[in-house]
Parts: sequence; C-alpha cells; structure tokens
Amino acid sequence: MVKEVRKIIRIDEDKCNGCGLCAAACHEGAIEIIDGKAKLTREHFCDGLGDCLPSCPMDAISFEEREAPAYDEAAVKAHQKNAGAHTGNMEHNRHLGGCPGSQMRSLAKEPQVDTTAYISKPISRLGQWPCQIKLVPVTAPFFDGVKLLIAADCTAYAYANIHEEFMRGKITLIGCPKLDAVDYTEKLTAIIQNNNIQSLTILRMEVPCCGGIQAAAQNALRASGKFIPWQVVTVSTDGRILD
Repeated sequence: MVKEVRKIIRIDEDKCNGCGLCAAACHEGAIEIIDGKAKLTREHFCDGLGDCLPSCPMDAISFEEREAPAYDEAAVKAHQKNAGAHTGNMEHNRHLGGCPGSQMRSLAKEPQVDTTAYISKPISRLGQWPCQIKLVPVTAPFFDGVKLLIAADCTAYAYANIHEEFMRGKITLIGCPKLDAVDYTEKLTAIIQNNNIQSLTILRMEVPCCGGIQAAAQNALRASGKFIPWQVVTVSTDGRILD
C-alpha cells in the first residue's frame, strides 16, 4: 500500500468516551468503536476532510500531518456498497462501529388523544437526541432558532409536568455537574456562540450542588457575548416550583 505524508485525523483515546458519533459521521467508514474507544482502523479510508471533528462531544479528534497510506477512493466505495444502507441508518452505523443509541436525530411529536376517555395522554416533548450535554454536538440542525432548556437531571423526576411546562417547544439539554464531575461552561458557551438560540431557561433543583449547572449556563451566556432572554427556575425536592 502506497504511503505519503498527508493530513489525517488523530483520535485522543484518553478523551474519547466511546459515544460513536464520530463513527456515524465518517461517511467512509474509517472509524470503529473498539473496547469502548474510537479508533481509526482504516487509515486509507480517511480523506482528511474531518467530517468527524464537529460530531465529537469530547474534543478528542484533531488533524495531524504524518506518513499514512494514500486515500483509496475505490476501496471506500466498495466498503460503502457492501455496507448496504445509508449513513443515517442504524444498521449501517453498527457496521461502522458507532453506537445507535447516540445517533443525533430530531424527534417529531404529535398529540395523542384517548378518544374513549376523552382525556389527553401524557406524551414526550423531547425534541431531539441526544439530550445529554456531554453527548450533544456543538453544532446541530436542531439548535437553529430555538428556545433552549438546560435542566438538571433530577428535575425530570421531581417535577411531574416538566414535559408540558418546560420542555414543550424547546430543545432540552440535561446534565449533572456533580455526577459528571465536569464544568459544562465551555461546551455551553460554544453551543450558544455557534447557534441562533432565541432564549434560555435554566431548570435546577433546590439542592446546593445543583448550583453548578446554573453557574455553567450563566457563565456560558456571559462568555458568548450574546444578549439572550434567560431565566432560572428552581424545583424543590418535593416537586414544587420555588421561584
């Protein structure tokens, strides 16, 4: 196999969380998830364009220039033909080594009505996937022109009507800085800076550790340099709105 010095991607396995989004984004099939980590298994499939870079939520992928097998377009096309399905299809994502549960997609919701009882059934108002702050890409189509809800994980369990009162009509991001042991500020700043966010609602619990998600969202808003309407809503542990 002919080698040449060229631009190719580099994956930092220490940063990689194995979500599989990069494998799904790589149309050539150069990346696989092996033992919970993304790996460039087919260097001759990597065209050096970096479609996988913006999909990585952990900033684990970068470019480097080094000696590598030359890009083999014919081999890529043969691989794609053998894979059979389109890139967005879950079965094809499994061929690429990606995790189908982490694939980005919008979720269309229609009202569901129980016509026999004449009452509306509760339905999910989650408008996109993934919803975890750690997993969501910084740039995604569903961020364009939306109202953004940043919610602490526990609010969904403490407040019974969260879907109708808070999530409906919004894109929802969830996280827990205590359990994730991470500062979301940088990620949230990039999301606000790189997308047309119309408003921001921060939904947190009354417990002190939940102040981390509020601080991250507020700091991100300030760091973004944008003037966006925002509010903080606090939920008590017994499911009441405190402010």
